[in-house]
Amino acid sequence: MKKSNIILAALITCFSATAQKSEIKSSIENVESKVDSVLSLMTLEEKVGQLVQYNGSWDLTGPASELGSKQKEDNLKRGMVGSMLNVLSVDATTEAQKLVMENSRLKIPLMFGYDVIHGYKTIFPVPLGETASWDLEAMEETARIAALESVAHGVNWTFSPMIDISKDARWGRIMEGSGEDPYLTSLVAIAKIKGYQGDDLADPKTIAATAKHFAGYGFSEAGRDYNTVHVGENELHNTILPPFKAAADAGVATFMNSFNDLDGTPATGSKMLQRDILKQDWNWDGFVVSDWGSITEMVNHGFARDRKHAAEIALKAGSDMDMEGGAYESSLVELVNEGKVDEALINDAVKRVLRVKFKMGLFEDPYRYSNPELAAQLNMEEHRQVARDVAKKSIVLLKNEKNLLPLSSSVKNIAVIGPLADDKNTPIGNWRAQGEANSAVSILEGVKNAVGKNVKVTYAKGADLGVGERSFLKPLEINTTNKSGFKAAVDAARKADLVILALGEDAFQSGEGRSQVNIGLAGVQMELMKEIYAVNKNVVLVLQNGRPLEISWAAENIPAIVVAWQLGTESGNAIADVLFGKYNPSGKLPVSFPRAVGQEPLYYNQKMTGRPTNPTDVTYSAYTDEEKTALYPFGYGLSYTTFKYGDIKLSSNEMTQDGSIQVTVPLTNAGSKAGKEVVQLYLRDLVASTTRPVKELKGFELVELQPGETKEITFTITNDLLEFYNAEKKWTSEPGEFQVMIGGNSMDLKTDSFQLN
Repeated sequence: MKKSNIILAALITCFSATAQKSEIKSSIENVESKVDSVLSLMTLEEKVGQLVQYNGSWDLTGPASELGSKQKEDNLKRGMVGSMLNVLSVDATTEAQKLVMENSRLKIPLMFGYDVIHGYKTIFPVPLGETASWDLEAMEETARIAALESVAHGVNWTFSPMIDISKDARWGRIMEGSGEDPYLTSLVAIAKIKGYQGDDLADPKTIAATAKHFAGYGFSEAGRDYNTVHVGENELHNTILPPFKAAADAGVATFMNSFNDLDGTPATGSKMLQRDILKQDWNWDGFVVSDWGSITEMVNHGFARDRKHAAEIALKAGSDMDMEGGAYESSLVELVNEGKVDEALINDAVKRVLRVKFKMGLFEDPYRYSNPELAAQLNMEEHRQVARDVAKKSIVLLKNEKNLLPLSSSVKNIAVIGPLADDKNTPIGNWRAQGEANSAVSILEGVKNAVGKNVKVTYAKGADLGVGERSFLKPLEINTTNKSGFKAAVDAARKADLVILALGEDAFQSGEGRSQVNIGLAGVQMELMKEIYAVNKNVVLVLQNGRPLEISWAAENIPAIVVAWQLGTESGNAIADVLFGKYNPSGKLPVSFPRAVGQEPLYYNQKMTGRPTNPTDVTYSAYTDEEKTALYPFGYGLSYTTFKYGDIKLSSNEMTQDGSIQVTVPLTNAGSKAGKEVVQLYLRDLVASTTRPVKELKGFELVELQPGETKEITFTITNDLLEFYNAEKKWTSEPGEFQVMIGGNSMDLKTDSFQLN
């Protein structure tokens, strides 16, 4: 290319970029102008109405009969409601929108929210399980499909992704997040937000996303849901907040605050979190919605005298919308008239709500998300295939002695045993949106679908895991006494070439309100496993779970162990794909599995302490009755092939803050099968102004290799990967020595070092 052409191309690119920036600025200014225009027309009562969210607790396609519902319907007609949740059909959302658009003075359209956590109709793996795939493109795709199915049923706003870091397997909601690592969770957050929101919130096939719970919820003391949180400023900024900052930078439409208090201040009433950090420091322009009733719950916390006082605290702190709490609706107008709340704060909150509604295109067409034809256009079979694909990618192989897996063609008699073997409900998991109960492919069905006519499959339940009703609102009653099915199961195992043993957790054993002091196999499952193993040593343990489990006995005795999580609609088929070798497992743990529950909270990125190790003395940081390391560490997962890492090579052993270093490692598939490996990069700041973790994940790449193939994997280390919230309360890097580590999990790593100048 001639020099003149190069210059011309550069000028065109420059003008194009300038025009694009101008167009974006114009678009933003246009939205702000519209927001200000609407706000100027509103009465104080109408402003407060935009900060109120109602639960769709009555049939919106028929007349409201109950007194409470009648009052809510009247308020909708008066334009005194900003959004609704749990309104779940095109007809219902259309009727609710009509109540506003055909009766209210200003006709400000509603938003319709719902907990679309891991799918709407087509159910994908629970978020913790899906994160085990480490496949960000797959996670974006499942969010895109969830958005499509949601808008096809009138929903245009999801309360997802949950990006609480959690290091405690006792906490039931660990299943709803992405595990213990802030870097991985940050990337998952970005992928999910991109999948839900697309490139344009006004696209009627996208939905607004919510980053929740802001903040610290995953650190609930003793792993008990809704409990208090004690963390220091260092932990808050370095561990808890990074995924939320990533979500804000990714343009997430809304945030949701959390139930817990944070060092004495309920998150819902925290000005530091909501106004100072989120809205001021991060310059985020969306709105904050409370969690269900969390504003009025500040009375229970002892932080507010009554509901009116709670409304004052929350609004001043920056909580913009009251989810089914009644506090704003009943108190804000009075608080303004009394001079206790500045109307300017209400104006700011209302502008934030209106801004999101304008971005969603609701003012242009209030019914854009109520398209009765869209549901018929969905390719549900294609969605199921995506569900199967991401489910098999999420499965983690923990153990495989003597290459018991994949199952050999010589196996002609398989016994499928266990309380979860033919369970079609547990794979759907908790927070299942409109996923139909008992609709998943069970393990038994998956195995039968996979084997040929020459393979005999025998089923024995062995025992029930739970008894009685299974539902979101009731605790699961565990079967601890009934072993009447043991004999049939043992007989089936004795006659089989191999046993597939399906154990784990019921769908409603993990999730909100499902905290546990014991995280082993509940009920009589351990006894069943031991009796099966006593008569047949060829056991493949398939775990279906929403949290890390304590499985030390199984790890020592059972030859093959697979973590299959709660994988959703196509669970059984995906599990069979892995067991029979149709898919080579590539999943890696996003959480550490403990040796004993007493290790919790357990995580890989610990601090060194002043007495890290001294095996000849008891006066060091350890346990006297158990090892301190994880049974299976963060990032761990086997394959049906073997990957070998070569030595790390650095492009330089020195780096400046405005420079970078390339780190390269050769990876070889030394086995006989093609496979995928998640190559993980960890860094450690050896000396800093605050104590730093022994290692931190700072990069990963999903690499596929053919047998015998070698690839060089290169990571670029830049200054932003070295930054942390330091003793001077600044995000910065500090000069000094850094270790760089690369490997297939957080324990087995190749190491080198470099100097930051």
